[in-house]
Amino acid sequence: MSIPLKNTLLFVLVFALIASTGFTDSWNVALGIFNMGLISAIMALGVNMQWGYAGLFNVGVMGFVALGGLGAVIVSMPPVGDAWAAGGLRVVLGLILGAATIVGAILFWSRMPAGRMRAIGIVVILVAGFFIFRAVFDGGVQAVEAIDPAATGYLGGLGLPVLLAWPVGGALAAGAAWIVGKTALGLRSDYLAIATLGIAEIIIAVLKNEDWLSRGVKNVIGIPRPVPYEIDLQNSPAFIERMTNWGYDPVTASAITVKLAYAGLFIVILLGLLWLSQAALNSPWGRMMRAIRDNEVSAEAMGKDVTRRHLQIFILGSAVCGLAGAMMTTLDGQLTPGTYQPLRFTFLVWVMVIVGGSGNNFGAVLGGFLIWFLWVMVEPYGLAVIELVTAGMADGSALKDHLLDSAAHMRLLTMGLILLIVLRFSPRGLIPER
Repeated sequence: MSIPLKNTLLFVLVFALIASTGFTDSWNVALGIFNMGLISAIMALGVNMQWGYAGLFNVGVMGFVALGGLGAVIVSMPPVGDAWAAGGLRVVLGLILGAATIVGAILFWSRMPAGRMRAIGIVVILVAGFFIFRAVFDGGVQAVEAIDPAATGYLGGLGLPVLLAWPVGGALAAGAAWIVGKTALGLRSDYLAIATLGIAEIIIAVLKNEDWLSRGVKNVIGIPRPVPYEIDLQNSPAFIERMTNWGYDPVTASAITVKLAYAGLFIVILLGLLWLSQAALNSPWGRMMRAIRDNEVSAEAMGKDVTRRHLQIFILGSAVCGLAGAMMTTLDGQLTPGTYQPLRFTFLVWVMVIVGGSGNNFGAVLGGFLIWFLWVMVEPYGLAVIELVTAGMADGSALKDHLLDSAAHMRLLTMGLILLIVLRFSPRGLIPER
């Protein structure tokens, strides 16, 4: 069997699995899996750029995804006028003072000769700047968070179209990646992993605790959509008449129509990113990145700036993850910082890349769809299998109850088994790098 035919059959098989959910369960569920599969494929593309192209081990994926979600809030949510009047300008001034303190310390360090006076000066600048920053910033935060905390309690956003939030989410993630890269890319791969994980946890902690920015654990709900709302379609006489004439229930049809609209937008983004990724991978730049990945010493001996290229690909991959995070927050219609868990946004995306094929963009996309489908459907399928196995056991049996209660853990078991099987029989993934 030729390689293109095998790859095509793998995609057909995965899409057939998703379609089977529509026939056996509901098309709402199938389209929900498909849409999240599209977003997962974009996340996997971002990680594949970092690991598959350059060998950068980033386990802080959830932090960049969360920043993308924050971008959706900052851009699309309407501003809270009372909060801005109460303390918004003070918060902004505090942030400016904090940034000025850091910049001033850097400039002082770079312009002063090494010695005791430079060290003392840095300490004085940072300590004084910190106290000035907190004196201005804390009062503004308290005033903002006191404005109707049950409903708002934050500054809101800019009230712009939500589609503009997607590139902004990518830009926020790229900015954070630049900061991380400038400080951590010189580390060995295992230390880089620890650093990225720690920074991701810091980002999540900020989102959970800074209510003025993202409402913390109270969540931001009602994020605008780029597609119609189901209730608007259900109140449209033309839509109701059309669906009724076609023999569909208008309520079910409205939900499917919205999911199809989302799918159309996500497909355009995924295909655009896939085309750009393939063009980059097959260009001289892509060959240079793979040469750096395979042997940094040889590439550096040929005059390549390894650190600069690592920073470049780290920013690009993180921006793609941030874009996916903004898309996911838009799809959910809410920002919930408490749900950004490493299990889902780091481990799962890494499984997608490894199973699909590290270094191959099409493999990353395939892994995104396959692993997300299994992540969603393994638990109900596993429960059905366990119920069948335990059908002959007496009701109330301790073993039967234990097995039924263990169905919730089928996801983790299945992910581990798939990873072991793929690494055993196809260690380079289902669609390996050529």
